[in-house]
Amino acid sequence: MARSDLQTVRTTAYTHSEDDHLQYGARNALGGQLRSAIAKHETLPATDDQLAVDLNADDNITLAIVTRERQKARAKAAAKKAGKKSKKGRKVARYRKPKSRVGSAAADWSRWPVGTTFRVLSTGQVYKVDDYGWALAGRNTIDLYKASRADMNRWGVRHEKIKILSWGDRQASIGVLTARQHHKHCRRMLLQLQGRDAEAAALN
Repeated sequence: MARSDLQTVRTTAYTHSEDDHLQYGARNALGGQLRSAIAKHETLPATDDQLAVDLNADDNITLAIVTRERQKARAKAAAKKAGKKSKKGRKVARYRKPKSRVGSAAADWSRWPVGTTFRVLSTGQVYKVDDYGWALAGRNTIDLYKASRADMNRWGVRHEKIKILSWGDRQASIGVLTARQHHKHCRRMLLQLQGRDAEAAALN
C-alpha cells in the first residue's frame, strides 16, 4: 500500500475476551492497556423517531439508539432528581459530553509503524497503532479494539476512509519485532521493515 495520509482501508474489530487474545488480557503488544476509542461527537444514523445518545457504563462510552419518548422520560427523571428548572419553569436535564479518547488499533507494523495515529473519518474516532496480530501481517487491514464483544460484532468488517494524523516510528517497530522474530508474523513484519520483501513473501 502506498504511503498516503488519506487512505481507504479494510477495518475489522477485536476485543480482549476473544479466545486467541485471552492469554494477553486487555494488554497491547507494548504491554500497555488496550483502550476503546471515544470521539467528542460520535454519530449514528437515526430516523425521525429516533435519536442517538451517549451512554456511560463502567468508563466505556457506547452509542445506543433510543426513542425520543424514552429520552424524554430519562430527561424528566434526571431533571426531577437534579431539581433544576429552565427559564420557563420546566425542569431540564443536563448531560455531560464524553471526553475524547484515543483507542488502540492492531495492524501490520511494516505498513503502519507502531505509534501511527489516525482518525476514522466516518466516526471521528482516533486510534493509535499499539498492537499487532498474526492474521494482520502482510495485509492491508487495521483491527480496531472494542471494549466488548457486542461492540466488536456491531462493527463487523468495514472499508473505511482514514486520515493519518502522525506516522509511527519504524525503528521502534524494528526494535520490538527483533526480539520477537521467532514468531512467524513478527519476522514477516520485521523483514518488510528491513526491505527484505522477497524473504517476507516466502513466509506465506
